[in-house]
Amino acid sequence: MSRFTHAGRVRHVIDIPEELAATQELYNGDRGREFIAGLPALIEEFLERWDLSPDGSPLHGVTALVLPVRPALKDGPPAALKFQLLDEESAGEPVALRLWDGDGAVRLLDHDPVTHTMLLERLDSTRMLSTLPGTRDAVLVIAHLLAHLTAEPAPAEMRHLGDIAQAMLEQTPEALPRIPDPALRRTVADCAAAVREVADEPGDRLLHWDLHDENVLAAGRAPWLAIDPKPLAGDPGFELWPALDNRFDADEITWRFDAMTDVLGLDRARARAWTMGRLLQNALWDIEDGRPLEPRQLEIARRLRTQGA
Repeated sequence: MSRFTHAGRVRHVIDIPEELAATQELYNGDRGREFIAGLPALIEEFLERWDLSPDGSPLHGVTALVLPVRPALKDGPPAALKFQLLDEESAGEPVALRLWDGDGAVRLLDHDPVTHTMLLERLDSTRMLSTLPGTRDAVLVIAHLLAHLTAEPAPAEMRHLGDIAQAMLEQTPEALPRIPDPALRRTVADCAAAVREVADEPGDRLLHWDLHDENVLAAGRAPWLAIDPKPLAGDPGFELWPALDNRFDADEITWRFDAMTDVLGLDRARARAWTMGRLLQNALWDIEDGRPLEPRQLEIARRLRTQGA
């Protein structure tokens, strides 16, 4: 817990969630511990620099802390400060949010490139898309958001799907022998083969990459908006996996895939290949970390492979 006096006004108590500290240590080691230790001073710095006051308890995901705030000395809309470590996935977030400028995504209000601190418009964190009762409705919400988010080409400096695909294909021959089950090994090999067929044309659209239904929040100016992108340049087919995995239902995989490719106007064969690329990416991470492959991931791959046969 951090206690500090902000700008000589009131004493604020900012509680740094223990879960965030634990995940930072798990994933980032010493760097994560340093980030957590420095958060109280960083929060104080940006409350003062941008003339803000805390307006609620901090929220957090796996790697970021989000503090609800309001302008301290003037009327203004509620906002949120986001603090996170800079890495290759998060580096493009302010760039993407500026390009989208609120069209389908949370609006970026200010950004500090040194600390990667962002001031964002505040959305309704109590209403994630995962609370929407109809899973088919939720899939269509994601599809229509993606239609906005992937409409423009990515800037030249954005990390690129082509590089990610090439790295996965280079890692696959070493990873396959570490899968003891022949059927699972064959499924992962099929995913790699699908990526190999499309790797030479990885696309150039600006992708969100992580648009699952807890990264979509209700808003006042739009029914739903995307948050927390891990952007890259590539083919929109690489965006579909999270919506296939949300509230997983094996019998819904084909409907969801067809609905999203229809809304986005995608070539189904290419979209299928890039979706299997996401499954390959997840499998390689599991193998590297010594975790068993997730059955639902493999079922998605199996259903897509059968559909494309």
